Amino acid sequence: MSSDFTEVKIVVPSSQPMVSLLGREDRFLRMVEEAFNCRVIARGNEIDIRGKAKETEVCTRLFEELIEFLEEDLVITPENLSQIIDMVKNGKDVKPTEVFKEAVFSARGKLIRPKTVGQKRYVDMIRKSTIVFSIGPAGTGKTYLALAYAVQCLLDRRVNRLVLTRPAVEAGEKLGFLPGDIYQKVDPYLRPLYDALYEMLGAQKFHQMMDQGIIEVAPLAFMRGRTLNDSFIILDEAQNTSPEQMKMFLTRMGFGSRAVITGDVTQVDLPKELRSGLLVVRKILSGIEGVSFVYLDASDVVRHKIVQQIVEAYKEFESPPNGEDTGGNENL
Repeated sequence: MSSDFTEVKIVVPSSQPMVSLLGREDRFLRMVEEAFNCRVIARGNEIDIRGKAKETEVCTRLFEELIEFLEEDLVITPENLSQIIDMVKNGKDVKPTEVFKEAVFSARGKLIRPKTVGQKRYVDMIRKSTIVFSIGPAGTGKTYLALAYAVQCLLDRRVNRLVLTRPAVEAGEKLGFLPGDIYQKVDPYLRPLYDALYEMLGAQKFHQMMDQGIIEVAPLAFMRGRTLNDSFIILDEAQNTSPEQMKMFLTRMGFGSRAVITGDVTQVDLPKELRSGLLVVRKILSGIEGVSFVYLDASDVVRHKIVQQIVEAYKEFESPPNGEDTGGNENL
């Protein structure tokens, strides 16, 4: 046997059923073996890990984290197991229990939690800052987590109103010629926000809050000239704002309000002659107290695993526009 080969035995506490750790029909065990170049054997309440020293060490740490995860009354799923494996393999200094245990939203029997280290950092920043800019690719939970936190603030009466807005870039100047009232005109552009709110509140409560003016969903153009007090304001798809629109939005904030601005600077739909307000604002507001920038990347994508690979492939293929750093790892 090679001197580089080692074997480690882990005793699982009797308080934790092995099926919770290994999955039904050892599904989780197979995921671990696929991720590590180790042989993992479960007998009774013991787990034997055999393989090269380095791989065995990391795999052992994974099982220790998973046992602690279960002891915090958290449930292992294929989705969060995949994230935990990535955290351990990449040497993240944040423990999985710290990422997953704190709920951003809890209502109607539904819990919404961060699922990656980046998402945990994002939620922590929303709690601490007055204005948060979240920049990252699709699937990183930028809008969904902001909505979840905002709805929880609304239900807890920490704010009196929730205002959601996004630029209707594709409609352009033709918006006025579309049939119906303003909400029918811009409905296709706001539909992703409606879908998330239906899930969190239920359709009946959502429409009730809309009718009472507690929740407002509107295109960015309709924010001009307003002052929003005691509100949680979310600007989605901010990469499609002009610098002037971004300034207009940021100056709508009144007393007791806070804002989250989300966007993906690699997917700007503005005409080529216009600069994105999200790109410009990073240079203008850096260093202002109460304003924070959070950058998410492919490791924070929580959709199908292949989406991470797609994001990375496009990142390698496309050069940043006009030499502008897209800020994937920047920390202002």
